[in-house]
Amino acid sequence: MKNKVGIWIDHQHAFLVFIQAGVESSQHIESGMDKDVRYTGRTIEEDGKADDQRDSHYASHLNQYYDQVIANLHDAEAILLFGPGEAKIEFKKRLMIKDKNAHVVGVDTVDKMTEPQVLAKVREFYVKDLAI
Repeated sequence: MKNKVGIWIDHQHAFLVFIQAGVESSQHIESGMDKDVRYTGRTIEEDGKADDQRDSHYASHLNQYYDQVIANLHDAEAILLFGPGEAKIEFKKRLMIKDKNAHVVGVDTVDKMTEPQVLAKVREFYVKDLAI
């Protein structure tokens, strides 16, 4: 059976909603990193190298987080991405690199949402599947 997936994502966590044969399930994945994280051992006097290394480390950590989310998609036939900020676009780019056959059916900018709101949005988007 093929999954329909909705993903609310930002840089701190992702909430995945799976719909398969009209049955819903969900999963949380935490990134483990705040946006304004600082790493010790570097000073500004190093001609900006600390900023570059911090940015590189942050991007590497985000890619590991996005890869963890991708690993949980399990043969998704359709993927809806939504959330505030840029994480959904960054995730889509990473997804296309990792799985060229991924089928993103929508990308939507939304504010913070509660779990019931996320579930309702995904359910509404894939309403045709729930009617079967």
